[in-house]
Amino acid sequence: MSYMITKEAATGSGAGARTITKAAVIGSGVMGSGIAAHLANAGIPCLLLDIVPKSLTPEEEQAGLTLESPKVRNRLAAKAVAALPKSSTAPLYSADFAKRITPGNTEDHLHLLKDADWIIEVVTERLEIKKSILSLIEGVRKEGSIVSTNTSGISVNEMAEDCSEEFRRHFLGTHFFNPPRHMKLLEIIPGFDTDPEITRFMAEFCEKRLGKGVVLAKDTPNFISNRIGTYGLLVTLKEMIENGYTVEEVDAATGPVLGRPKSATFRTLDLVGIDTFVHVARNVYDNVPDGAEKDAFSVPEVMNELVSRGWTGEKGGQGFYKKVKGEKGSQILSLNLASMEYNPSAKVRSASIEAAKAVKGARKKIKTFLGTPDRYSELAWNVMKQVLVYSAEKLGEIADSIEDIDNAMKWGFNWELGPFETWDLIGLTKSVQRMEAEGLSVPAWVKDWIAAGNETFYQHKEGRVFHYFKGEYKGVEEKPEIISLQALKSQNRIVRQNTGANLIDIGDGVACLEFTSPNNAIGADILVMIQQSVEEVRANYRGLVIANEGRNFCVGANLMLMLMEAQSGDWDEVDDIIRLFQGSMMKLKGLEKPVVAAPHQMTLGGGVEACLPADRIVFSAETYFGLVETGVGLIPAGGGCKEMALRISDSHPNPETDLQPEINKIFETIAMAKASTSGHDAIRMGYGRHTDAVVMNQDYRIHEAKQAVLAMDRAGYVPLQPGRARVVGRDGRAVLQMGALGLKQSGYISDHDFLIANKLANILTGGDVPAGTVVTEQYLLDLEREAFLSLLGEVKTQQRMQHMLATGKPLRN
Repeated sequence: MSYMITKEAATGSGAGARTITKAAVIGSGVMGSGIAAHLANAGIPCLLLDIVPKSLTPEEEQAGLTLESPKVRNRLAAKAVAALPKSSTAPLYSADFAKRITPGNTEDHLHLLKDADWIIEVVTERLEIKKSILSLIEGVRKEGSIVSTNTSGISVNEMAEDCSEEFRRHFLGTHFFNPPRHMKLLEIIPGFDTDPEITRFMAEFCEKRLGKGVVLAKDTPNFISNRIGTYGLLVTLKEMIENGYTVEEVDAATGPVLGRPKSATFRTLDLVGIDTFVHVARNVYDNVPDGAEKDAFSVPEVMNELVSRGWTGEKGGQGFYKKVKGEKGSQILSLNLASMEYNPSAKVRSASIEAAKAVKGARKKIKTFLGTPDRYSELAWNVMKQVLVYSAEKLGEIADSIEDIDNAMKWGFNWELGPFETWDLIGLTKSVQRMEAEGLSVPAWVKDWIAAGNETFYQHKEGRVFHYFKGEYKGVEEKPEIISLQALKSQNRIVRQNTGANLIDIGDGVACLEFTSPNNAIGADILVMIQQSVEEVRANYRGLVIANEGRNFCVGANLMLMLMEAQSGDWDEVDDIIRLFQGSMMKLKGLEKPVVAAPHQMTLGGGVEACLPADRIVFSAETYFGLVETGVGLIPAGGGCKEMALRISDSHPNPETDLQPEINKIFETIAMAKASTSGHDAIRMGYGRHTDAVVMNQDYRIHEAKQAVLAMDRAGYVPLQPGRARVVGRDGRAVLQMGALGLKQSGYISDHDFLIANKLANILTGGDVPAGTVVTEQYLLDLEREAFLSLLGEVKTQQRMQHMLATGKPLRN
């Protein structure tokens, strides 16, 4: 049975339910090829078309090709597909998925659009060009197929005004954010004539099949996210110019301390492209009638000057920041807007910024920062108050729901809190009073809401969330595919709890083990909770899910604790911790009920070892999964090496099969501290099995893991018996050691790397035994523990650990 989202769940059930089995993208630029790649990620075969080139390249001429050669005519799309696996933004979950994309051109292959269920136009952001492409599509598409435009702000209705009624009923905007794989937001923009059923289907399909966070936007300039985000950036620029702030000062006050990304204001502009930003701002300026709003979207002259000089940000080599190489390495320079000269970037410190840095979590940071008066918190307040008021003014115009506006800013601009969530945090009544005292005009509906006795836009009651909607509280839609641990905890569904983990009843006789320690790092508290959870589930539940809602699933074991114990020479304590870790994983593996792990984002070291004993793993597509302990001078000792050796042995029951090639592969993977680039990649690397699954929408992980538990329970779960592994022994170990020695002699690895490699080789091959020897799991665990303890005592390993804790980067010594 597959535990992936079923077709019925993704497309609706019943006879004649709509589905998308084939897609086509027109335009193979960065966005077009990225969208095609993400469709391929979702398992949807995709046709990618672009125009026919008008001239030959020197390479084509040398090869004797002509303008009529198919290789030339398909060049643009074919080149885009070939570049996908090499792109720094990694558009594909697996390089193999590029095979799902068929390149072609709009002259020879336009007729193939008749086979597509969904056609996406992604050509140049010019209305007349888009209208001409839609006319071509209308001439060949099959009746009932969905057509959408990817645009960052051109009117959807104007694009399709010359098309037939049937076409307009199936036409809408689908605004993907760049890069399409990584950015969660998808704005869906229905036209005046779009069939509401098409809008509903596309919202559901894109959420479930493509893993997107979907918001419904109205057909207004720049829609939701770019409208508010661009306004906020322009307000910030004007505040900076008027009050003499530097580039670094603005970024220090508009980054994490305000619940925004580290790229803050100017690094964001450099990443996006200053010319792109100017284009987006002008689109609003040209299309809004109101004088005051027009003025708000007028671009400061300095931005035009930067564009005219070609200082467009990263793609231009310089923008608000510039990286230069000197005698002491690379240096970051920042632009002085008054002189238009670059100076060494200066560190910004202040009472408000330092106070915000000292607290954890976006909510506490924002409150602390704004609550500590100084020059920088004043800058942030002056920007924030205008953005909050503007968001309130645009409610009903750009979107009907404050939830859609908040989600658009969180998913599109990576804000921790949306505008209305932020307003609740700082105190609605108090902040409105201050805004009005400072001369800001607050929309009447906000004041009416307060006058009616409401203190917040959102309300949490009886485990449910409600939000403002047209003058009253409306319940946020609850989706069965999304299980919120936070909501369940508010309903008193915690079964067991300690400082590092919770066991939560998630319904239908299934419990969920949630890590809650800082960075979800595994320490003794989590290990104790694992053992207690095993006993609780054995007695009272049908099975166990291991999942959490942290930024990352688990970054590994508690490195600081290990280093402190080693430096104090308390080796018995370290030995006890390793035994506790190994014992906890074995108890998890031996549980007589099904166990399913649902990792997401960074799942490293001990986090991987907490997943490997599970009967199934439901990977989020965005899972970066790897046993990376060698990066800090150690080896996996919580059963990671043992599990990989056992899996290789189990997959080849014939005693005559040579295990060495697969042992070589996993040795290289662990020794080089390789982590997967996606959930699919984790399976390719050998960390997953054919019974494991990948879900596109990270929010569905826990639900899918729960369904896998229930399916195994219904099928009559049979627990695994203690494993035994056939190993390659001392001969196989020599093979690995020879490979490592070659790398050392060639200068690719250090003496300490070589020592670590030898320890790892000893475990994976079963130590000093003849090839073909069958060993127990405990035997391999003992080898792990012995190697870990010996490496932990090495000075160079402790140096690596200290460096990682101090800088977050590995040290090669």
